[in-house]
Amino acid sequence: MQEQPPYSPSSSDEDKSKGKGRAEGKKSVKEKGAGRSVGGKDETRWSLVAAVRKAGGKLGKERVTYVCSNCGEGSSQWWGMCRHCEAMGTLMKYVPGADSTASEGSHHAYRSWIPQKSKEMVPQSLQQVTKGVDQSGWRIPLSGSFGTEIARVLGGGIVPGSLILVGGDPGVGKSSLMLQLASIVSENIGVGESSAVVYVSGEESIEQIGNRADRMSIKSRNLYLYSSTDIEDILDKIQPLSPRALIIDSIQTVYLRAFAGSAGNMTQVKECTSALLRFAKLTNIPVFLIGHVTKTGDIAGPRLLEHIVDVVLYMEGERCLSHRLLRSVKNRFGSTDELGVFEMSGYGLQAVLNPTEMFLTEHDSDSEILAGLAVAVVLDGSRTFAIEVQVHSDCRCLFGSAKFFSSHHLFYYSLNIMFP
Repeated sequence: MQEQPPYSPSSSDEDKSKGKGRAEGKKSVKEKGAGRSVGGKDETRWSLVAAVRKAGGKLGKERVTYVCSNCGEGSSQWWGMCRHCEAMGTLMKYVPGADSTASEGSHHAYRSWIPQKSKEMVPQSLQQVTKGVDQSGWRIPLSGSFGTEIARVLGGGIVPGSLILVGGDPGVGKSSLMLQLASIVSENIGVGESSAVVYVSGEESIEQIGNRADRMSIKSRNLYLYSSTDIEDILDKIQPLSPRALIIDSIQTVYLRAFAGSAGNMTQVKECTSALLRFAKLTNIPVFLIGHVTKTGDIAGPRLLEHIVDVVLYMEGERCLSHRLLRSVKNRFGSTDELGVFEMSGYGLQAVLNPTEMFLTEHDSDSEILAGLAVAVVLDGSRTFAIEVQVHSDCRCLFGSAKFFSSHHLFYYSLNIMFP
């Protein structure tokens, strides 16, 4: 009797087993990359938008960077001395993306600022984009006199998914402005909208922020405070809240684990801003960034920072005065000519309803002080200001020094005038 050969799987069995293996592999990858479940649906982890963006194509050698442990500056080559701070023996080898847990399964999905699947990226006509969209109710409204001043500068309200940068001198009131704005946004709740607003600080503890909020009489129940400097940690922690807005104080204090250097250097500021831009466009959540300024008045960091964001606001004010001006330097959603006027008080910033009172002094009609005094009307955006101009001259010499200035030093000119 002929002996039966040992069993060997047929080609069809092999195909079935291979297909089953591929299906199980896809399932495991899907389960591996899935985030926490919100509302019964599997959602992508928000922190993945902050992962390392590796270039597509052929896999090459990992890029090695040497980072100075003293100043945080990086170099592509090893030198015995840091070429920035001139410290000896402080260069440490760093390989971006060496921590596989930080960027696992994410660098293929997020290669651009606005991550989308290639099948979903199809051009749409303007009519399709604007169909069914109520432009008048699209923006997030800001109520009250304080909110009205900010809404005027922003162009009518906060645009969902926008990235807004707020700069200003130290102590001018940027953090107070953002904390009061967060309170207003959290109280204006629409039907089916999230009411949570998250204020994240890398400079203060949540107890310190709470003390400042208590001093300004902010009692909002929907305002959440968090203290962290890790972008991926921040996005992971706020995902269950699905906030209506996110505030980062400040962009120079946060960092990404996948990039070399300490928080605040050029690379970290640029990459953190890019990650937050991707987050804002992906989730349609507006993000506010507070930025430090240099001694020349420019926002610290690369000039590219102002090109990445949608809106750039500057807060101005004199140290000896209580009034603050909020200007728009860049605005993709409105005019840059508008001006917001506030007054710093013990309870925070208060909107100035009649700014003309700031620039006029009260004098009697028969007063001698009225000599050499004039009132000029200035148009700034859609608002008019009456500004008082005083002239002081010394006629004892042939060449007198005449000074033209307005109240509170808003405008100041110094001229040499030859008197007849």
